[in-house]
Amino acid sequence: MKLGRFTVVGPDGPIHRIGLFLPEQNRVIDLRRAEALRLQGRGATPEAALRYASGVFPESMSAAIALGDLFLESAHEAAAARGDDASVSLEGLKLAAACDPSIVRDGLTFVKHIRQFHERMNLTPAPALLQVPGYFKGTPWTVVGHDAEVPWPERAEKMDYELELGWVMGRRAHNISPENARECLFGVTIFNDFSARDLQANEFAIGMGPTKSKDFAYAIGPWITTVDEFDDLGAIRMSVRVNGETWGEGDSSELLWSIDELIAYVSLGDHIQPGDVIGSGTMGNGSALELGRSLAEGDVVELDVAGVGVLRNTIAKRTRGTWWPEPRKPFM
Repeated sequence: MKLGRFTVVGPDGPIHRIGLFLPEQNRVIDLRRAEALRLQGRGATPEAALRYASGVFPESMSAAIALGDLFLESAHEAAAARGDDASVSLEGLKLAAACDPSIVRDGLTFVKHIRQFHERMNLTPAPALLQVPGYFKGTPWTVVGHDAEVPWPERAEKMDYELELGWVMGRRAHNISPENARECLFGVTIFNDFSARDLQANEFAIGMGPTKSKDFAYAIGPWITTVDEFDDLGAIRMSVRVNGETWGEGDSSELLWSIDELIAYVSLGDHIQPGDVIGSGTMGNGSALELGRSLAEGDVVELDVAGVGVLRNTIAKRTRGTWWPEPRKPFM
């Protein structure tokens, strides 16, 4: 099942709807509408049917996933009963970010990328990479969806994409072990961890993790494919195209840390929430940096993941004039 969000214009402005996406049929089922129609067919008044359907299929994907089995069961029932009556064409439809995570977390697990990234940045891999599955935390407020324009951050010169899988969490998790981490996994989406490489190099020197080099945009979409549709999460084909030209190809194998270990480690001393997305880390050859290249204004980046789909974004023109701090004099 492929679940995501799309935008419709209501009387008070744009609102999000959760949909069951059928890309092979070029349509999406508006699940709130389908459920309301199903309930009316069972005798509910239109007002009561809409109240219930809005609770099961709210604007927030995280809130829907938090309903547990009821969410997927209701999606199946609504689609089977009234899906044809609640379908919308994908043509011209504006998609929202597939998820609205409470926080962005992004791992570092692909061996080839780790090696090539450090070579390009003239860095020596820290021994700590072999001790724990590292990840960073980013803001959820700049998450964008399919076909969204990605802003060019102030003072950045070297823009990059990062081809990643997004592990979508299905339930709360706290201090779990790898042995039971998989039962917390709801589905898989595509995660593009856009990066300003020159800003990133400066932030690395501070030693507190990335901030302005990452937080201008995280793309998630186009939808989530539920985990039951994958035979092997370690053999998912992945590729990236820039302006129609293939820049990188690979798969989800060669992990330094497994999916289960990454999820379990994130949960230690912390609380994973339903709908949270944990980035897998970048696939080998999944960034322009590894190829000695970078993005330009107007470039169209397409991340293609087998079993999910294509996440497409366009790099915006640069903006100038935003405030930037003045360097301080040395104090030591």
